[in-house]
Amino acid sequence: MKTKLCIFDLDGTLINSLYDLADAMNYALKKNRLPTHDREKYRFMVGNGISVLADRAMVVPEGTDSQLKQQILADFNSYYNAHNTDLTVSYEGIPELLTQLDGLGIQYAVLSNKPDEFAPRIVKALFPQHQFAAVWGKRDYFPRKPDPTSVLALIQALGFDSEECLYIGDSDVDIKTARNAGLRNVGVSWGFRPVSELQAAGADFIANKPDQIISHL
Repeated sequence: MKTKLCIFDLDGTLINSLYDLADAMNYALKKNRLPTHDREKYRFMVGNGISVLADRAMVVPEGTDSQLKQQILADFNSYYNAHNTDLTVSYEGIPELLTQLDGLGIQYAVLSNKPDEFAPRIVKALFPQHQFAAVWGKRDYFPRKPDPTSVLALIQALGFDSEECLYIGDSDVDIKTARNAGLRNVGVSWGFRPVSELQAAGADFIANKPDQIISHL
């Protein structure tokens, strides 16, 4: 069946946001007197939402106050709210891909584990010329990906059948989300995770450049 809707992950798929995410978490860690991490180490920390990112980033002494994580999250959100597009850019070829989809009459949407307060603003800032059918971040009433509930709800809200949709992402979280929802999927090699992770998760196809996604529609 012809693809009518492309559902994209955001971080590591449409945008390279690694350094802004790393800087925000390092700010929160440093403010709370915890060790920080090299930016590149965050490649394997991001992807499952901010709460899991904090769990992975925090190196805490035994017996630490359980409220510390909530303070870390609050400080992260405060910093990231003001700095989420300082260093974040779209990947090369992504704007052109979206323009191609427009020309083909194929709609596109975003489903991210990034908090819903941030995802739409970042997409609007980085892709002002493109009209997304929907941009959903992590919403409290949906489990985070790879649970399929949110992607199935998105598809239903936009009035499509699952067979008409293609899911695109850069990590095993995305491939598992698609497989859990019964969706065709494409893994992208330019994101935060290695190709081996996408292969192990069972990606249907791996794109090395954005325009290769067109051939898999």
